[in-house]
Amino acid sequence: MAPLRQEINKRDPFESPEQEVFLNLVRTQSMLAGEFFALFKKHGLSEAGYNVLRILRGAHLQKKARGVRSSEIAGQMVVRVPDVTRLVDRLVDKGLVERTRCTDDRRVVYVAITKPGLKLLDKMDAPVLALHRAQLGHLSERELASLNKLLEKARRRPDAANGQA
Repeated sequence: MAPLRQEINKRDPFESPEQEVFLNLVRTQSMLAGEFFALFKKHGLSEAGYNVLRILRGAHLQKKARGVRSSEIAGQMVVRVPDVTRLVDRLVDKGLVERTRCTDDRRVVYVAITKPGLKLLDKMDAPVLALHRAQLGHLSERELASLNKLLEKARRRPDAANGQA
């Protein structure tokens, strides 16, 4: 595959290596996400909806009978969404999750996955894993570990106060 500059027919060099890396990340994410978008759409979900179901299945497997507080879901999402409430509303409408109010504090709302939600995720597990492998299986374990570390490092900005990364 050609370098990004050739791939997007950019005549001039990038303004900085940081710009090139950022645009490379955006391009890669867009290409990889497109296939997942199609897979999720086939099952009536968005990427964010699938993410919420995975979070709630994790809570279910940890025996959190009430589910997860609505306010906690946003913090656990891989991709941030502006309105978790509306996202959960759509999943409730599909019968994939349910809400319950805390009896001690009516402001607290718990969200739990339903049996149909669990069945849908069970049905999707193999195709999702197969797509991960199809997209990134050509990388060695060492390359994947290195890429993971670099991406994690990129998300952590150095602390300006003490100079630590």
